[in-house]
Amino acid sequence: MARLQELNGKQKAAILLISLGPEVSAEVFKHLREDEIEMLTLEIANMRKIESNDKEKILHEFHQIAVAQEYISQGGIEYAKDILEKALGQQKAIDVINRLTATLQVRPFDFARKTDPNQILNFIQNEHAQTIALVLSYLQPEQSAMILSSLPQERQADVARRIALMDATSPDVITQVERVLEQKLSATFQHDYTSAGGIESIVQILNGVDRSTERTILDTLEMEYPELADEIKKRMFIFEDIVKLDNRSIQRIIRDIENSDLQLALKVASENVRDAIFRNMSKRMVETFKEEMEYMGPVRLRDVEEAQTKIVAIIRRLEESGEIIIARGGGDDIIV
Repeated sequence: MARLQELNGKQKAAILLISLGPEVSAEVFKHLREDEIEMLTLEIANMRKIESNDKEKILHEFHQIAVAQEYISQGGIEYAKDILEKALGQQKAIDVINRLTATLQVRPFDFARKTDPNQILNFIQNEHAQTIALVLSYLQPEQSAMILSSLPQERQADVARRIALMDATSPDVITQVERVLEQKLSATFQHDYTSAGGIESIVQILNGVDRSTERTILDTLEMEYPELADEIKKRMFIFEDIVKLDNRSIQRIIRDIENSDLQLALKVASENVRDAIFRNMSKRMVETFKEEMEYMGPVRLRDVEEAQTKIVAIIRRLEESGEIIIARGGGDDIIV
């Protein structure tokens, strides 16, 4: 076994997971990418004897970094350094912050996520559309939705498209934009190429804008970038979102759905989704559905996903025709 100071970050992470035990490690794995899980699994498999003293030191190091991360989330890096210096001394505090930013990496524009969206809007509204897209990609979806809704209509679709198509962004570009937004924090951040934006990002943002903004953006994208618009629309409402519909809407969509598709879709659905559907059926219909689902036996996941996709398409069609309402942010409250 290598000496503690010779271990790299992956090896330390593997020892940490071993020390935490299988149940906690399993929960950690749920938040990691597949390549990260594979890498850590390999490191764990290659571990031999681990000295108890090394375990304690790595747990202590992890605790320090976790505390520093909490301080950063509360008040930023400078606040974290001040608190850690009082507790650990200046050099130790710097070491902890450097390890944190070098390994876990503070997410860019962290300070902006604690800022009033109107203040951010005042700064970025006259910037290039790509700059606006970059900033919105890193903010909370609620903040980005408010800012996107406040932009001139002729810029909204362009910014939305740029967010959806955004891939890896150069750390130099991020640092440059951050420096203008927040001079105090920019020098401390240590960046690597980082991915933000993408389809899911713009979907989350559009789910929070008002209906008028959403339609303007999607209609514009549909004319200029039909494939992108179609991909965004597919993800704007997922099958599990049925629980967000009111009872009247659920009753309406049940009438248009083939029983066989609904039974397939419910086969692997969550209890919340099943309850939402069943409480809008007659008692006799629920009993029939449950019996037929039980007799259905094993089903292919692909068939279930196809059935759910059909149902989502029906829901979106009914929404577009005005027969049901999908409540979102931006004043879409339902008045009965």
